[in-house]
Amino acid sequence: MEIEVFKKTTRQYFETALSMHEIIAAHVGLSGTDHKYLGYLIENGEMTAGELAKLSGLTTGAITGVIDRLEKAKLVKRKFLPTDRRKVFIVPNLEKTNQLFSPIFKKLQKETDQLISSFSNHELEVVHRYFDSAIRIMEKVTKNLKETNGI
Repeated sequence: MEIEVFKKTTRQYFETALSMHEIIAAHVGLSGTDHKYLGYLIENGEMTAGELAKLSGLTTGAITGVIDRLEKAKLVKRKFLPTDRRKVFIVPNLEKTNQLFSPIFKKLQKETDQLISSFSNHELEVVHRYFDSAIRIMEKVTKNLKETNGI
């Protein structure tokens, strides 16, 4: 395979994944940004708005808007600490999130599992090495940009 063909396919994969997630978000009444940060909360569990802002790179003001929209959709709730009401945790509503997204992701996961099972262990190791390395490269670029921009 020519390297340029591989690069083009990689770009198409990432563009298609981004587009798919935007459409999935719109299908359930969210923006792509709201869907992305809901995913952070589901993956990491409850956290403060400040922690979510730091993880995402968004400002605390932008995160507050995301949280407000997710709370309005009943996908998260704010949990105030009884000992310090200034400290607020954002808690994902896993039941409501599963109701919305499970039908979509169930089919996607089934087809993805079928695709994965068509590869040999060696092929899976190569694909895994590529994605694992690509993730590290993107994290490095992201970190450098955040540091450059004081985020």
